[in-house]
Amino acid sequence: MELDYHPELRDLTIRRPQLKLLEDVPLPDWVVDNWEMVKNFQAKPDDLLIATYPKSGTTWTQEIVDLINQNGDGKMCKQAPVYERIPFLEFFMDKYPPGIELIEKMASPRVIKTHLPIQLVPKSFWEQDCKTLVVARNAKDCLVSHFHYQRMAQLLPEPGTWSEFFQKFMDGQMSWGSWYDHVKGWWEAKNKHRILFLFYEDIKENRRREILKLAEFMEKVLEEDVIEKIVHLSSFEVMKDNPMTNYTTVPIGVMDQNISRFMRKGEVGDWKNHFTVAQNEDFDEHYERQMGHSSLKFRNVL
Repeated sequence: MELDYHPELRDLTIRRPQLKLLEDVPLPDWVVDNWEMVKNFQAKPDDLLIATYPKSGTTWTQEIVDLINQNGDGKMCKQAPVYERIPFLEFFMDKYPPGIELIEKMASPRVIKTHLPIQLVPKSFWEQDCKTLVVARNAKDCLVSHFHYQRMAQLLPEPGTWSEFFQKFMDGQMSWGSWYDHVKGWWEAKNKHRILFLFYEDIKENRRREILKLAEFMEKVLEEDVIEKIVHLSSFEVMKDNPMTNYTTVPIGVMDQNISRFMRKGEVGDWKNHFTVAQNEDFDEHYERQMGHSSLKFRNVL
């Protein structure tokens, strides 16, 4: 895999981090060690925050949002990798500029990505009444996608075996904490703040419909030909071959896509290729205990 973006980083290799607790939420040490900068981040009223649990369609959503902002101009969206166009708020890694540094250099309106649970989001986002776009994915597919990603991404802890990772996910011993707490926290906040809550499975089923919801939320009026361009350019097939979205611009010592592609399958229901019958029974029982009393319902992929 050729790296021709930031060639000075071609040979960069990083160590896998440890998880550290911050207010009972496990986070990679590179987040916790720089927490004061994140906590004190100053949002602007016209910032748009994209908030997801990892591996829930984050990059997909970032590209759709940028395409909406650029009126479907794919060339504008290919000027830089998605992680520079829409920076990661709590990102800190050697040799790379911190997410906050990239954000502070951006012209308004800014679009910002985070994986933080709602209770850890810097207070300035709420003080400035910022809009937040939340995308959530069903737990089983999220678990599978996360496992394969963590195998290849050195910026996260070693995943261990499939069985070990499966248990860690259920126990919430994951980077950015429990999936259950994360999605419920954002769901419960959706009527208190300007939050649009979308589901990965809905975007997969009808991308055009969800793009229109998102454009309305962003107060963007799109012409029909622009909508069609955005639908096309945000397809999995196009994005997986686009170096500005498929993370092939990242050095192999940070993300080894020979182990697993960053854009691997993008399917609904892939968990069925990984869960054993016993694991599925255990997961369903645990899921009901965690989610049974919540009004948050994911579509049935069981």
